Amino acid sequence: MSKKKENLLLLVVSTLLGAVAQLVFKISLNSGEMLLLVLGVGIYLVSSLIYLYVISRAHLSWAYGVGGLSYIFAVLLAALFIEEVPVIRWVGVGIIAIGVFLISAS
Repeated sequence: MSKKKENLLLLVVSTLLGAVAQLVFKISLNSGEMLLLVLGVGIYLVSSLIYLYVISRAHLSWAYGVGGLSYIFAVLLAALFIEEVPVIRWVGVGIIAIGVFLISAS
């Protein structure tokens, strides 16, 4: 696997974990379950460590741009588990997806 593909895969994992952490934070705060909050912090820590590893090996402008996936993942998870997402927000997600694709291809 090429270095760029490996970095891209790690960024996808990092951003997905970050979005999962945000979902766990939201559920925790709504339910008052402190154990879930701690779990969210742990997931977010792993996400951050992966991200730090990637930016130590890749251009920051590329890695940060691909990090836009986090918004896409957060909206998808929110729609699947906790809330309805308005159509205009999906339009925004589509625009972000196009931007992330262009950045990741560079």
